[in-house]
Amino acid sequence: MALVNADRIKSELNTFDIVCGDDILDKMLEQCLCNRLQGDEIVLEWVAFSTTKGGLKLSLNTLEQFEHEVGERHMTPFSLSHTRLVIKAEEEEESLLDSYSTPAKGSQKRALTTPEHPQSKRSAALIASPGLLLCSASFSPSVTPSQKYSQRGGRGEVVSTFGAVQGTRWAGRKGQTNRVQLELLEGSEDSLINNYKYMFQRLRDVRNVLTEKIEELGEELRTNFNIEEFSPVSLPAQDSVTVLGQVCCDSNGKLNSQSVLLEAGPDQGGRQVPVDLSELRDYSLFPGQVVVMEGMNTSGRKFVASKLFEGVPLPFYSTPIKQEMDMDIPDEQLLVMVACGPYTPSDGLTFDPLVDLINVIARDRPDVCILLGPFVDSKHEQIEKSLVTETFDAIFSRCVGSIVEGTKGVGCRLVFVPSQRDVHHHFIYPQPPFILPDLSKDDAKRMTLVPDPCTLLIDGVTFGLTSTDILFHMGAEEISCASGSDRFSRILKHMLTQRNYYPLYPPVEEVNMDYEKFQGYGQMPLSPDVLIVPSELRFFIKDVIGCVCVNPGRLTKGQVGGTYGRLLIQRSAPSIDGKRVSPCVAGQVVKI
Repeated sequence: MALVNADRIKSELNTFDIVCGDDILDKMLEQCLCNRLQGDEIVLEWVAFSTTKGGLKLSLNTLEQFEHEVGERHMTPFSLSHTRLVIKAEEEEESLLDSYSTPAKGSQKRALTTPEHPQSKRSAALIASPGLLLCSASFSPSVTPSQKYSQRGGRGEVVSTFGAVQGTRWAGRKGQTNRVQLELLEGSEDSLINNYKYMFQRLRDVRNVLTEKIEELGEELRTNFNIEEFSPVSLPAQDSVTVLGQVCCDSNGKLNSQSVLLEAGPDQGGRQVPVDLSELRDYSLFPGQVVVMEGMNTSGRKFVASKLFEGVPLPFYSTPIKQEMDMDIPDEQLLVMVACGPYTPSDGLTFDPLVDLINVIARDRPDVCILLGPFVDSKHEQIEKSLVTETFDAIFSRCVGSIVEGTKGVGCRLVFVPSQRDVHHHFIYPQPPFILPDLSKDDAKRMTLVPDPCTLLIDGVTFGLTSTDILFHMGAEEISCASGSDRFSRILKHMLTQRNYYPLYPPVEEVNMDYEKFQGYGQMPLSPDVLIVPSELRFFIKDVIGCVCVNPGRLTKGQVGGTYGRLLIQRSAPSIDGKRVSPCVAGQVVKI
């Protein structure tokens, strides 16, 4: 850092026609040294500060106000830890000197650090807090907190429940997170753990991926329903035939009952044929769905469907019986907390909701906390209008730093899932995990950076995770004639039976799909015990064909607070006959 002096600061102030005395210059020089600022930087900071405060004049009194905000803005996690080390060294030196000196009459020996007297006031004043690292002045010239968020009602109100929650103690294992086994189910060698080059896919490669999907799911359906063979969809036949294909729309508009086409794979002719659904009493279809239908096509130009075969989900996770017997299955319940961004209200870049969430984590002490993006939301008004005063990477680093610092006392495992709305990260699906090279060893042990989507194994319980709003995207495209089922359950069932995290084709415009990577990293290796699918749509927790599906909602909804989810899981020991026993899950969605 270049040398800062009073003359340089005075020269910069003259640029804005600001005149001041030597005492003010000395004070500003002191602030530069304390906050590692250059002369031009502190002058620009002062101009921005005085403008937002209605044109304050430069004086020692106004500099005191300015010092408080500029200090918060530039007190990074690094500088905080460095300051703690300096204070600790000074206190140890004072203790050493005290031990060699004789206290004067009436003097009091310096108190030792004990549970009754934990630390000095000086060091206590510099304990890192989430609010300090996430000061609104750090990111935006507008430092006014969100009024609607601060005045929200219903804090801590439980708005959705699942399972036996009466009398349940919502608390973790009191920091014994070293006992929590957490890993990507596919393993690092088969998981998307590194960045990759995209925007190079060819149409024939996309076609090959879609063809393989039709063939693989078709073979599973053929085996499950004992179908001898599939007939070409466009071949005229007077008898009932069974056909395999992918649902698509006859135009660029929304799918409806009159615009359904069935597109066959190469082995069945590769043609598209309109489908008449009038004879089906119960159906649920969406573009990209691989289906098996039974019906007639007397002319070769339209297939009249009389039966639609249900999809088949993958089996659940099951370890070898001997391995299960050898595992140390904890007696305590596992508490998993789930939250999805944005973590700021829409009317300002104040991270108050995130600070409140960190306080909830400190109170409930979960064993695992799954945090899904966006962390730096590309749809935020101030980001869209380029009103931020720091880089997007710097805001994200500050955000992660506050989470790590605020949860150190809890010791919970942290899982970070990126979102395509994260403005600082790769805009592609599947999305590689975040890269945080500056983590300490202790922090890195607590953190797991995963791609979107992914399947996690936590203490023998499988979690499917995706931050992409598949519920909203498929909900806008699905058509149905079904009684006794809700749309959420139908969409979630489609995900499980189509065996991937984004079965919609073509995807919506905001999802940039790399199909070759999607074939390798976007598929479900098995049916998860718990499926996390955050969405703009209404929150819920429900059981869908044996899988507990959770939409925790978003932590903020516009200018007001949103919701987060928490799950209590008891993994059962294997039964005597060796059959799998599903984990016992209770869940809640709670207002922040």
